[in-house]
Amino acid sequence: MVGKIKSYFADELDQEIGGFEAEFLIEFFARELGPYFYNRGIFDAQQVFNEKIDEAGYIIHELEKPEAY
Repeated sequence: MVGKIKSYFADELDQEIGGFEAEFLIEFFARELGPYFYNRGIFDAQQVFNEKIDEAGYIIHELEKPEAY
């Protein structure tokens, strides 16, 4: 990651930064943005889980046998 950040600064911003500065930038982004992306991942996983539970409910319903009265 350090190399990618250094390359980005050099290529896109025409600035040179050292590895130490790049590591601090990584730590800053992880601290500030990490919780957002983590929570988004949890939300997305919950959506997929709920969809699969719904599918399982339909499959189980299809397995039911009609009752004789």
